[in-house]
Formats: sequence, C-alpha cells, structure tokens
Amino acid sequence: MAGARTAAAASAGPSSSSGSPPPQVPGLGELLEEFSRTQYRAKDCSGTGGSKVERIEKRCLELFGRDYCYSVIQNVNGEICGHYPQRIVFLEYESSEKEKDTFQSTVQVSKLQDLIYRSKMARCRGRFVCPVILFKGKHICRSATLAGWGELYGRTGYNYIFSGGVDDAWADAEDVTEEDCALRSSDTHLFDKVRGYDIKLLRYLSVKYICDLMVENKKVKFGVNVTSSEKVDKAQRYADFTLLSVPYPGCEFFKEYKDRDYMAEGLIFNWKQDYVDAPLSIPDFLTCSLNIDWSRYQSWDLVQQTQNYLKLLLSIVSSDDDSGLLVHCISGWDRTPLFISLLRLSLWADGLIHTSLKPAEILYLTVAYDWFLFGHMLVDRLSKGEEIFFFCFNFLKHIISEEFSALKMQRRKSLPTRDGFTVEDICMLRRKDRGSTTSLGSDFSLVMESSPGAAGSFTYESVELLSAGTQTQAAWRKSHSSSPQSVLWSRPQPPEDRLPPHQGLLEARSSSSSSSNHSDGFFRTGSSPLEVPKPRLAALSERESRLQEVRSAFLAAYSSTVGLRAAAPSPSGAIGGLLEQFVRGVVLRGTSSSAL
Repeated sequence: MAGARTAAAASAGPSSSSGSPPPQVPGLGELLEEFSRTQYRAKDCSGTGGSKVERIEKRCLELFGRDYCYSVIQNVNGEICGHYPQRIVFLEYESSEKEKDTFQSTVQVSKLQDLIYRSKMARCRGRFVCPVILFKGKHICRSATLAGWGELYGRTGYNYIFSGGVDDAWADAEDVTEEDCALRSSDTHLFDKVRGYDIKLLRYLSVKYICDLMVENKKVKFGVNVTSSEKVDKAQRYADFTLLSVPYPGCEFFKEYKDRDYMAEGLIFNWKQDYVDAPLSIPDFLTCSLNIDWSRYQSWDLVQQTQNYLKLLLSIVSSDDDSGLLVHCISGWDRTPLFISLLRLSLWADGLIHTSLKPAEILYLTVAYDWFLFGHMLVDRLSKGEEIFFFCFNFLKHIISEEFSALKMQRRKSLPTRDGFTVEDICMLRRKDRGSTTSLGSDFSLVMESSPGAAGSFTYESVELLSAGTQTQAAWRKSHSSSPQSVLWSRPQPPEDRLPPHQGLLEARSSSSSSSNHSDGFFRTGSSPLEVPKPRLAALSERESRLQEVRSAFLAAYSSTVGLRAAAPSPSGAIGGLLEQFVRGVVLRGTSSSAL
C-alpha cells in the first residue's frame, strides 16, 4: 500500500496540455442516478463505470481542498477496505489559499498508513476507524463496530483457504499474514493483537469519545457472535475511552418510515424486541447541560430521538478539549453516515467547517463522500423500502433552530456567573448541594419553560440574565421591586413566527399569580407584566436559510432521479404534501438546483 501526500490545491481537477477544457464534473443528479444503480466497490472502479466514480472522487477532493490541506491514504482496488474510497482524505488543518502552496504534512503519513493496515481486522468488514471531519483541530471519525471471533476466524481462516470464494465483506487472501495465522492458536492473543492496533489508531487520532449506535451488545448470526462492541469487551481494553451507548434503530426500521408516507413524527421504535439488549448509557458529565430527560428515550419518536442524539454529539465536539469522536453502528454504512452527515451539515450551517462551500457544494460532498464512497447500499435499501438516506436530508427541517447550533453550545459553556463560578460548575452540582433550583438570588428567581415538566430545572439559559451586565440587572430589579419575581422564557416558535435570536425577550410575572394568557407568542401573567414591544416579522437566520437551501436542493434532485416510493394510497395525503414541498423547492431554489 502506498500513501500520497498532496497539497489540496493540486487536486482541483484534471488539466489538459492541449488546452481543451477539463471533463465536466458530474452534478448531483448524475451522482444520485449512479448511486441508485450500484453500490460503490473500490475494486470495480475501472472502465466506463469507473470513470464516473473517478470524477466523483476528484470532485470530492476539490471540495475538501477549498478549505483544508490534507493527505491521501491510497486504497487502490480496495486493498485496505473494499467499500471505502480509493483515495481516503485525511484532513490536517484548515488553510488559506496561500498556505496550500507550502503545505507540509503535520502527521507521519507512513505511520498512519501502517496503523490503518494493521488495525483493519479489528472491525467488522475491515471498516477501520477513519477520520472524515476536522473541527477545531479534532477528528470526527467513522467505522464499523468491533469484529467478533466469528468474523476474525473467518477472515484469517476460511478466506485464507478459500480465497476469492466469498463476498468482499470478508478480507481477500492477501489480508492474511503469517503472523495472523499464528495468532489463531489463542483467542485472547488474537483479540489483544488486533484490538491493540485499533486502540493505537484511535489514540494516534486523539479520539477519546466512542459513540456506539447499536441496539445490540453483539450482533449474532446463525448462533455465532459475528460482531462485538467496545462496551462489552471482556478484557476492558477500551476502558480509557469515554464510551457512549446510544441505541438507534437500524435501517430496517426506516421501512416503517417509508410505509408511513415518509412521516417520522409519532414513529416509535419497538424496544421490546428480543435482539434489543443494549441500554442507553451516557456519562453524567456529558448530559447535564442538555436539559434532556434521557430516561424517556424509549418513548421518543424518530424525530425526537434523532434530534437529541445530534445535540449530544454536537455538545461533545463543541467541548473545549482536543479530544476526537468516533461514531459507529454495526457495519458503519447506514446509521453512521446519517449522523456523520448531520454533523457535517450542522457545523457547516454555523459557518464552522467547509466555510467556502455553497449549499449545492456541501450537499454534493456529503452525498458523494459520506454516503456513496463509503459504501451505503442504496440499491438494496431502496428495493426494501429502507429509506434512511432520504430521511437524513429530509430531516434537516428539524434541526434549523439555534438550539442545534454549536456556536450557541460553545457560548453557553463559557458563560460566566456570579462569584467566579462558570455555568459548567453549577451544572455539575447536585440538586441537594445547590439548594432550590429556582432561587439564584435574594431578589429574584428564574424558571425555565424549556420542556414539559422542566419548570424549576436549571439550565444554561437560566443564567443568561445574570451575565447580561449590572445595568440590565439593575433595570430589571427597579421595575420589579414590589415582590419577588420569576422570569418565564418563551418556548421557541415555529420558523415563520419566531423572533430573531437577538430579540429574545422575557417577561415578568407576580409569584402569586395563578392565571395566564398568551399574547404575541409570549406568556403574560399577573397584573403588571414587563412591557414588551410587539414582535416584528422574523427573517430567516443564516443557519436556517442555509439548511433549508440544502434540503430544497436535495428534494428537487432526489424527486427527479430516484423518486419516492409510496407503499399505498394514504388518506392522510402526506405523500401529496411532500411532493408539494418538492415543487416548492424547485420553484424557490431553481437557480441553485440547476447549478448542481
């Protein structure tokens, strides 16, 4: 295996000495047509079909190169992994145009390649830990789960004897070395060896957090544990990492999504099934700031579950430490690209990554790289109605609000309070240690209306008034000196009714009041509320506008190429409403769509 180190600017596209223009880069429509016809296999990238894939790969390199300097790990003919890109991008740092000409690698590429090659057997289907997003100097990675003894012996034994006779989900014969054969004499020795290399790779990439989306502890086929996971490693080899078990339904569940006319609201996974044995488990220090009742995760519908998991991942990558994140499910080509894509698009919408890419370009990049070139089996999923790929991009409408903004999460974590405490300090205090959660001072208290039943809970928003400055606090006290007061923050309104973030207003109410009204989207209670100006019509936030444009472009391209597959006529008319959104997307975003 050979690695290529390159300046990002050098990969902008092919050139011709004869002066003829370079081949036209395929657009999103052509990409989706190719994607819906065949699953990507690195070894098949030859001939006519291969030239299309090669153009897609070059386009991805050009888009990565707009904002980053990177190295390339060569995976020619799938020699490392059959369903990973032929040229795997290792983003090293954000770059300006003038820096690209003087690019020097910040890592030992040969060492990285060696760790990848040695560690690939540790994970299902050889889908090793691969960095795909660079944010604040930390790597967000993807992979499959750990291989169980069934697959390890299959890779080192069965395939060694019968080379070429099985699907390339198993390793090729050249994957097996003399060292591997010798290791088969001892289960423990084998696991120590291959998982040891996997751990070395994780540490080399500074990964600390491992997010496991499996609903099982181990995947069992024909009575054999074919895969495992870090959370049930008997030798506790991964004990130094922060492990998160966040079970999320597999691709089969998304047939129900399709059968319900692509309506995710109200769709709840059946957690009582026999094979579901992985409970949700998240360290307390990662959940205290999110104001989410995680004990209710089995009652969430698909929208709530995806939203809350994304908030968790965004909170992790927004932390101040330099630790990276690994996200994986079983094979790493359904649920994994779902959350990798949502992370990439959410961070991009905040202007934090891929800062020079337009909506059409970031959409192309995530469809091509995160889904197609990492082996998502769209053909198979479409034939079975398991439309998790469509769900991903249609779901963007549910994460447009500022509560999913990494910028806001960073701001809250650094928000100061009185007496030298930070918000994180107070969040970590136990309820009994900090007394009443609604009493932060002698003259007023704060009450949150963030979620049903959350009144009295303490969150970061609770102290924003405290950090607003002495003049604001003094003015507040002056107008509310007659009795102790509490502040009720309004729940965010739907996009068309919501005020811009800087117009977030709050109103006071008398603590003795028991009646309430609604006015202009704000709660008014008591006889002398704080006077509030009438809200103006809200313009779209930058984040909302960018995500809506990506979604509209996707819907237009998807409807004209792949199309929706309604299970049966629905009295609800939901599918008609979705098609109406397609038409609206084409009309509103016609220019952007044509540029794809």
